[in-house]
Amino acid sequence: MMSSVYARQIFRSCSASLSSRSLARPLPSTFPCRSTVLNPNRGYSETKSTSAHEEQKKDEPNDEPEKEAHPPCPDTEKLKAKEAEVVDLTGRLRYLQADFLNLQRNAAREKEQTRDFAITRFASDLLETVDVLALALKSVPAPALAAGTTPASEPLASSSSSETDTPPPKSAQEYLQELHTGVEMTQRQLLQTLFKYHVKPFDPTGDKFDPNRHEALYQAPIPGKEPGTVLDCQKPGYMIKDRVLRAAQVGVVQDIS
Repeated sequence: MMSSVYARQIFRSCSASLSSRSLARPLPSTFPCRSTVLNPNRGYSETKSTSAHEEQKKDEPNDEPEKEAHPPCPDTEKLKAKEAEVVDLTGRLRYLQADFLNLQRNAAREKEQTRDFAITRFASDLLETVDVLALALKSVPAPALAAGTTPASEPLASSSSSETDTPPPKSAQEYLQELHTGVEMTQRQLLQTLFKYHVKPFDPTGDKFDPNRHEALYQAPIPGKEPGTVLDCQKPGYMIKDRVLRAAQVGVVQDIS
């Protein structure tokens, strides 16, 4: 009896010690977690998505290594700056070349005008001489220059006159006609000389009055003629090339309305 009781006490004490030891012992590290045990497929899905993401990253082009492999070179930047400078200098050179060509054309034009109009003052002074010759020609009326001569004195018949070969005396009309011819030839020669230097006369009779080319001396109402037109030219005008050397002195039809 004593032995059975003693054995029970020993069994209880041993079981109590075993239970306290088991409670005090920590869980093993290899024991699976609850999530893994409860959801065994979740780990597989996460692993699969991670591998797909890694494959996508491999497929996508990666520019960062290329950028790191090709850093900006300072020589390239200098080359670009030099190219921009070359473009700028080329544009300036073209503008300067165009300006130089325009300057050459203007200089050639001015030189030609200087040569053409160098005798302007000289020609202006000669025009008065031409006007005097024209007045001299107009002073002799056309009937006075008609053919036919009247001897001023009858030649005396004598033996001395037959021996000499002197020409018979001329009448006054013949001398007048020769003078008129000489003056006309002088005027023609002078005008031809002026023509060589592009000096030409113009007569604006019947033209519309132009204050740039005509100088009005008087106005007169003329029936049947348009007002503002040139009815008479007292002195012809002269042009030297395309410039007015002297304006024509004219009379203008007056407007009576």
